[in-house]
Amino acid sequence: MDAALTAEQIEIRRTVREALLKHCATDDVRAAAQTRAGYDEALWRQLADRPGLAGLAVEGRYGGAGCGPTELALVCEETGQALLPSPLLTTAAVTAPLVAALGSEEQRAAYLPRLASGELTGALVVPCGTLSEAFGLTEREDGDWSGGGRAGGVQARRDGDGWRLYGEAAQVLDGHSAGLLLVAAHTGGYARGRTLLFAVRPEGASGVARRRLTVLDETRPQARVQLRDVPAEPLGDAGRDVRAAMARLGGVPAAVLAAEAVGVAGRALEQTVQYARVREQFGRPIGSFQAVKHRLADLYVAVQAARSAAYYAAWAAGNGPSAAIGGLALAQALEAARLVTGEAVQLHGGVGVTWDHDVQLYFKRAASDELLFGPVQRLREHAAQAAGLFAAAMRRETVVL
Repeated sequence: MDAALTAEQIEIRRTVREALLKHCATDDVRAAAQTRAGYDEALWRQLADRPGLAGLAVEGRYGGAGCGPTELALVCEETGQALLPSPLLTTAAVTAPLVAALGSEEQRAAYLPRLASGELTGALVVPCGTLSEAFGLTEREDGDWSGGGRAGGVQARRDGDGWRLYGEAAQVLDGHSAGLLLVAAHTGGYARGRTLLFAVRPEGASGVARRRLTVLDETRPQARVQLRDVPAEPLGDAGRDVRAAMARLGGVPAAVLAAEAVGVAGRALEQTVQYARVREQFGRPIGSFQAVKHRLADLYVAVQAARSAAYYAAWAAGNGPSAAIGGLALAQALEAARLVTGEAVQLHGGVGVTWDHDVQLYFKRAASDELLFGPVQRLREHAAQAAGLFAAAMRRETVVL
């Protein structure tokens, strides 16, 4: 791995940073989060068109830029710093890679150009689990994140030559506004069932009900999606092992989420350092006190370590299956974001928890992300199991005994 960024990658990051500085001030973020869509649709179209964020990692033959996970991670680090409310994560890092990897050629030709242009946004509907479980970064106790044939979840049944979906899912990221839903549904009954992915176009479809939820982090909108006898098409080959395929793709969203969390932590630390330079106590800036210096130095080390892990995970995701590496990087980034934003609130004092101050927005993003994509210990435990660390430790213990 070459740790140095290429000239193209540096230019992509610079272009995105300049655009966000111009159009994504804190007041803009707060206003966009309050809109019906949950983001600034005009800004999204602008960013999707130039510098082409939506299609950054989509192949050129489908209208994308043909870049990889590293470029997408660099962009999402910038959007994390700005707390940009947008469908970038669910569209570019989740929906587009799934369509590209699992969809038929007809589906790729139909969806990828529109996803790459930003005209169409996407969301992944995971009824009984989280994105981290769906992509094999953590594991549910019952082992099934699509419903398992039990009550709840989303069920799929044959209807002549097509399929029909019935059920609901809560906490669907951007589920209220996405133009393409990839729905994980259980089919085949309880005893011999399996999970499939289905493509649903909710606009104008009868039986689809979507309601935006009130959540901790308004810049990361979520929705409850209900499906009542909704027609759907399987994504790609209906005989494919969807769970295994999604687990192989898990390194991409993990690396992108890790980079975004690093951006959140980095910006919160920057704001805290600036505040420590001007906030005076006992006639001197609080940043001059040794105890504060030590705390800020520890936070800086945590951010840099998480950034290195996120960059390595992005590089690994572009060079083969890397869910375990991505899971570890995501765990480190989420932990760093929680640590840094928590300390940022404390070092800001009482003003840090008020609605008028920006630091509470970063704290909410960090807390919300760990609830959605963690917890950290489960990410690390699953990565250790995938690497066989526990089995090796048990073998050594057996030999000693």
